[in-house]
Amino acid sequence: MLTAVGRRFGIITAAVFLPVQLGTGVALAWRKGVTWASLADPGYGRILAAKLLLFCAVMAAAALHGWASGAGRPRFARIMAISSLAGSLGVVLLATALPAT
Repeated sequence: MLTAVGRRFGIITAAVFLPVQLGTGVALAWRKGVTWASLADPGYGRILAAKLLLFCAVMAAAALHGWASGAGRPRFARIMAISSLAGSLGVVLLATALPAT
């Protein structure tokens, strides 16, 4: 049953949640005037760049978790699940560290 729930949640995540996250992130960055060059600036730019990199790592860990679960590798799946969870906490902490401008 958990496998079926995981598959459905994965499909919903890929079809709905991920596009919403990406769309709102791009809209907020555009509204704040963020450019690729500004990601190297101290303060807001560097924190945002770290958050984006960590978000990509979390997405990779989540994808590997899904693969490992389906491939019958429970130990690796658990490691990736824990990594994804820890990384998600880091993304939230970096988001709260962004200066309000």
